[in-house]
Amino acid sequence: MNRILSLALVGMAVPLGAQDPLPLSEAVRIALEKHPAVEASAARIKAAEARIEQAKSGRLPHVNYQESWMRSDNPVFVFSSLLTQRQFTERNFDIRSLNRPDFLNNFQSAITVDQMLYDGRQTKSMTAAANYGKRIAGEDDRLTKQNLIASVVKAYFGAVLAAESLKVAREAVQSAEADLQRAQTIRNAGMATDADVLSIQVHLAAMREQEIRRAGELAVSQAALNEVLGLSLDARHHLVTPLTPAALQNALANAEKLALEQRPELRQLRFAAHIAETQIDAAKGALLPQVSLRAAFEADRQEFIRKGGANWTFGAILRWNLFDGNANRQRVAEASHALTAAQAQLRQASTGVQLQVRNAQVNLDSARERIKVAQAAVSMAEESLRITKNRYDAGLATVTDLLRNETALLETRTRLLAAYYDERLAAIGVALAAGTLTADSEVLK
Repeated sequence: MNRILSLALVGMAVPLGAQDPLPLSEAVRIALEKHPAVEASAARIKAAEARIEQAKSGRLPHVNYQESWMRSDNPVFVFSSLLTQRQFTERNFDIRSLNRPDFLNNFQSAITVDQMLYDGRQTKSMTAAANYGKRIAGEDDRLTKQNLIASVVKAYFGAVLAAESLKVAREAVQSAEADLQRAQTIRNAGMATDADVLSIQVHLAAMREQEIRRAGELAVSQAALNEVLGLSLDARHHLVTPLTPAALQNALANAEKLALEQRPELRQLRFAAHIAETQIDAAKGALLPQVSLRAAFEADRQEFIRKGGANWTFGAILRWNLFDGNANRQRVAEASHALTAAQAQLRQASTGVQLQVRNAQVNLDSARERIKVAQAAVSMAEESLRITKNRYDAGLATVTDLLRNETALLETRTRLLAAYYDERLAAIGVALAAGTLTADSEVLK
């Protein structure tokens, strides 16, 4: 056996006790804990939460501290600085001092507090938009997890399919080796020719090629499973969930209705429409007056820590943008068009989702019918091969008949495994299209 086959069979050669039993449900749990895509989506939710707090900051007072130093002989600067420093004296009224004062230092410390009282509901609108943004991030997280679960199922049963296909290929090799021994015995008895033996040897070589190919596919599929689980590509597992039809009973009746309610993509579009509505409110709010309070405390000194005084200020500010070149009105129009676009996208996406559900249902029905056909074909191929072997031993059938039946059995067994695999993926496809796929879904059992 060549090196490729030997390397691929290392995992199968390890005793099962040395490998971790891994049911499908556990594989899904590992992926949801370890895959980088889940970590990234969780980080996006945290970022959305931070944006909510940013938006809420408009309701809280804004406090600023400023430290500055200036030196000048500007008459106005000197005069006003002496006043704020509480250092103004009678001699500063001297005309010459007023016109040509000496240089003066002013170290200023200032604390200002601004509190918005009314901003035309802009903070409220931005906070609402940020909350919808978090809900969009949550749906993105749900979509990421659903797609990851589907990928785990595909990789898991891909590895199981590869292992079962390898098993079928190995059985075909063993059967071909038995056929070769039987043909050699019959030839030695003078009831067959060397051509019969050579034909079976060619068939045996073809079966061994199949075994090598299946072994390589198994090695790759095991690595692919580890990748989607977020594990080392060389990790070894004993996959214990069999490749059998999915436990999906009554998920077809209301799949379309569930999809319209539960699909993350549709929910994201609904939230996007709500964000557009809040943007309209925010843009309209910019057309309204804004009222705020300001308090300030200021200390001015000739030297850094002495020869100075302090003062405070408290007041209210009304600001009303009466004309800004129609910029705010155009922002209202822009947000209105964005709302119309979001609503149109939602209608289009809803139809597309319904089509996806129907396509998934057809795929599932088709896969189940294929299983029935393939099961019957395997039974017939096994019986045909049994009869043909008996006839060949009695000299009533040719080696061509024998090899044709051997090949037919291999093909039907392979098709049955493929039908099981496709049915599993189709069942996951229905749950995914309906937007209901979770780690606890019955389709994973």
